[in-house]
Amino acid sequence: MKKIGAITTVILVYSAIVFYLGWCVFIWLDAFLSVNRWIFFSGWTVMAYALLIARIDHRFRVFHIIGSYWMIIMQYGIILFPIATIATWIMPDQLIVIGSIVFFLFVMSIIIGTYNAYTPVIRELSITLPKKDAKLTNLKVVVASDFHLGLLSNKAHLQRFVKKSNEERPDVVLLVGDLVDDDPIWFVKKGMSEVMKQLTSTYGNYGVLGNHEYYGKKIPLLVEEMEASNVKMLLDETIVVADSFYLTGREDLTNKERKQLSDLAPTVHNLPWFVMDHTPSNLVIPEKEGTNFHVSGHTHRGQMWPNHLFTRKLFELDYGYKQKGSLHAIVSSGFGFWGPPIRLGSQSELWSVNIKLEDVGV
Repeated sequence: MKKIGAITTVILVYSAIVFYLGWCVFIWLDAFLSVNRWIFFSGWTVMAYALLIARIDHRFRVFHIIGSYWMIIMQYGIILFPIATIATWIMPDQLIVIGSIVFFLFVMSIIIGTYNAYTPVIRELSITLPKKDAKLTNLKVVVASDFHLGLLSNKAHLQRFVKKSNEERPDVVLLVGDLVDDDPIWFVKKGMSEVMKQLTSTYGNYGVLGNHEYYGKKIPLLVEEMEASNVKMLLDETIVVADSFYLTGREDLTNKERKQLSDLAPTVHNLPWFVMDHTPSNLVIPEKEGTNFHVSGHTHRGQMWPNHLFTRKLFELDYGYKQKGSLHAIVSSGFGFWGPPIRLGSQSELWSVNIKLEDVGV
């Protein structure tokens, strides 16, 4: 009963917000256009619940796109519309002007946000790790996460990643979870495997699962597609790469049965230890266990301002690079995006990390 009550409350609150936002838009439009309220609110309701409609069947993909953009209206409508309402109470004769300013801000947010989402950048970093018994003295590692490959983070966007990554001539590519947007169906149907196969590196491309792969509940298909795309998926396992470092790929935190990091630790610490873990939930444990290089994603750096204020509170490191004792950690904002193809306060990215392996004290 408590669950039903909670769901009912959420639906009522959400519907009230939807009605308020719709009423604001209708009043503004009706000030200079003749708008049929029944047609308007019917369309408004469809937009508000488009993501739910899209889940009925994959053929309703247009509703997925509509619903994704609806998230922008919700995100910034909740911020801007109350301000506009108060301004209209103070200056009722300026309704059209105030509404037009809000509309302009939405348009600019979409333009700038789209540019940031589809124009990825390369973040460069140089670090030094203990060489121990490693055969190599230098490594270039490309790190990327949160592709959310699907309808909007699409084949063309994946091609951008492959091109930029290959231009870096990496020794290793690490893909740190949320490779697809829940269901890998569009990865399969749009032939994205053919693009991923073009990804090159000296010692291999490796990936882990993120929370969205678990939401999609088609992990075996995803793993099969990635393996066929020349990406080795590591599911709670540790391997040796190029006789130069251990590489651990952890199951995502969503999997309550995932192994402890201590269970995945190398039995002999004679090489540097790299760990891929999609969610940067805890840096204390990797540091304690002796991890040298730890890479994550998940946070998107909030993706749309001001969400970064929340991710900053939730995680010790929600974005960027941090050295914690002997641990070097990176959290990427992601190459793709979740929901709308919009990034404000963040930008799509990959990391190019130059790692020097040298003996301590030399």
